[in-house]
This record gives sequence, C-alpha cells and structure tokens, in this order.
Amino acid sequence: MPHADKHTLIIGAGLTGLSTAHILRDQGIPVTVLDASDRVAWNWRQRHPALRLNIHRRFVALPGKPAPRSDGAYLKRDTLIQHLEDFAYDLRDCIEAGVIVSGIERTSNGWRVVAGSRSFEAPHVVVATGRDRTPHIPAWRGLERFEGEVIHAANVGNFSQYNGKKVLVVGAGNSGGDVLNHLARHNPKDVRISIRYGPAIVPQRVFGFPLHRAANLFAAMPLWMVDPAFALTQRLFFGDLKKYGLTSHSMGGGTRLATDGTAFAIDDGFVAAIKSGRFKVVGEITEFWTDRVSFDCFRTFEPDVVICATGYKTALEPLLGGFDVLNHAGIPKHPMGEPTPGLPGLWFNGFRPEFQGYFHSAAKGAHRIASGILKDAKTVKPAHASPQRKLAA
Repeated sequence: MPHADKHTLIIGAGLTGLSTAHILRDQGIPVTVLDASDRVAWNWRQRHPALRLNIHRRFVALPGKPAPRSDGAYLKRDTLIQHLEDFAYDLRDCIEAGVIVSGIERTSNGWRVVAGSRSFEAPHVVVATGRDRTPHIPAWRGLERFEGEVIHAANVGNFSQYNGKKVLVVGAGNSGGDVLNHLARHNPKDVRISIRYGPAIVPQRVFGFPLHRAANLFAAMPLWMVDPAFALTQRLFFGDLKKYGLTSHSMGGGTRLATDGTAFAIDDGFVAAIKSGRFKVVGEITEFWTDRVSFDCFRTFEPDVVICATGYKTALEPLLGGFDVLNHAGIPKHPMGEPTPGLPGLWFNGFRPEFQGYFHSAAKGAHRIASGILKDAKTVKPAHASPQRKLAA
C-alpha cells in the first residue's frame, strides 16, 4: 500500500469526518480530526429521543463496520449514536476534541487552521462539518413580538409535551415529515402545516418492503425517469393531495434532491392525518403577531408552539467566505471529495445528499479525497515526512 507522507487535517468528527479519517488512514495517509464537541455524535444527541433514520440499515454502514441489526430496517437515534461511538473508538488517537475552529488560511506549504490561540498546519484540509450544522429559523415579520413558543425541529424534544396543544409546523420536507409523523401518533389539540410548496412524498414501506432499500436502483436511473416514477408512486399510494392543500413543486422530487438537496418527505402516518382532517394545510407565513400567525391565504392561527422544520445552514461563510468556494446557500461548490479549483489541498465532504444517504456519500467522497492526496504525494516530494497521526499545536 502506498504511504502518503503528508498529513491531513479533517474538520468535523461527525459521520462524514470519521468516515473520511478511516478511509484516509487505511490508505496510509496520517490524519488529525478536529472537532468542537467533546462528545462523538453531538448533533444526533440533540435530536428528539423518538427519532429513527429514514435511511435503510444497509446504507448506514460505516467503513469496515456494518450497521447494527437490532432495530430492523431503520435505526433508532440511540442505536446510531452507539454505532458512531464504537466507530470513533478505533480512531481515538486521531481525534482532537474541544477544538473550535475560527479560521482557515493559506500558507506557502498548504493550509493553516486556527482555533483560538492554537493553530494546525497541513498540506491538506478536509472540511466535513456537514450541511446540518446550524438550525435555521427565517426572520419572519413580527417574529420578535410573538408570545408563543418557537423552536426548530432539531430541538423538538419529547412529543408527548404537545398533547392538548395547538401546533403550527412550518415546512413538510424530510424533517417536517418526521415531526408530523410523530405528532400523528400523539394527541395535539390542533395541527396546522404551513408550506410554500407541497413536498415530494413517498411511503416508508411499499407492501411491507422498506422503500429506501431500493436506493441503488433510484440512483442508477436518470432524473427524467426518477421524477415521474416517484410522482406516480405518490399518486398511487396517497391519491390527489392537491385538494388537501399539498400542491406540487415545479421540479420533481429527484431533481430537487440533486439540485438543492431537498429530500423527500417520508410518510409514516402524517398523510392519513391530513386526509382525515386532523392536520390542516395552510399557506406560507406572512406575519407573526403577539398571539397569532397570519398566512398568504388570509387565514390566521393562534398556536401554542411553532415548530420550524425550515432547514439548516452550514455556517461556513465566516471560515471560507473569502475563497469563493461556497454557493449562494453557503454550500460548497465541490461538495463531495472533488478537487477545489485553484485551491489545492482544500477538500469538502458530506455536503451533497444522494438517494442512498449521507453515510454512502461520505465514503464515496473520502475515496476521492484519498486518491487526490495520494496522487499529490507522488507528484510533489515533501521536504519532511510526518509519520505521526497527532499534530503538535
């Protein structure tokens, strides 16, 4: 196996950073992983305890480590956390925990990563902090005067606390669908769903078969086939949802996933709640008042709590805004292990979803990065070899 005598810094010890570290190290590339948290899977620990992945167990394997089978097709939150903890244990000598990165700079020999009073230098840096780093709540007009509770879907907590309450869920995509599925199994007093466009919706199972199990098939199909196939699936299993207020986006579900990363909504009960009248769809929010919310359909609602399933931000602009490597939404332009033009040694991984999910794409991106680093090591002979995995700060 070729040995790369140039070490690599990886920012982020989530599933993408850990997968990248494992694959690079197996290719003989020394790595150091920097993470702001002092606990593995910090983001997952913040999610509600009833969470299950929408990704089939087959696609939750980490490099060299299959997913546990104890939960069936879809892993529970705590099982996933343990899965990541076990995987990180084998990489413990590579991980620097509690390191909050505040800057990334170019140097004559590569890159410098600044973390407070500390700095780390390396020829290669992989940014693997993820698309879902910072929950995003839009700055709606009048939000500051609303006296009810406003939370992000990432912090929704135990769903039993919403029993007997009037709940407004904003957004019905992947995370919004998850929130609604859980609310459908509880007893809120009234649930309204505020959307701009109806999501592309698929059933979690088709005649008992976990639909995501067939993700490789979907990924192999051209989008001009995927979009109508999923639209037909939605129509066959759910009927015409437009009469319930769930209008369609101009782009199909597969195209949206490939274009802007908007994932499908997975139904496990919320569509039935809409069709039965338990949940009602309203328009886009126009304004918040002290005790109510108004919508573009001129209706109002007086919620006790507003759950914002309104997505996340990468929060990469402060670190990388000066390098012209991010698009208008703050997503890296080369998101999954591709070389960054004009900036050799700067890599990104884990910023583009695929049908198979982030675990699969993390491994694919890591292999691309490893190939690029090994190619660079053969092309340019370094002045000093660095066989150690840990770096001195």
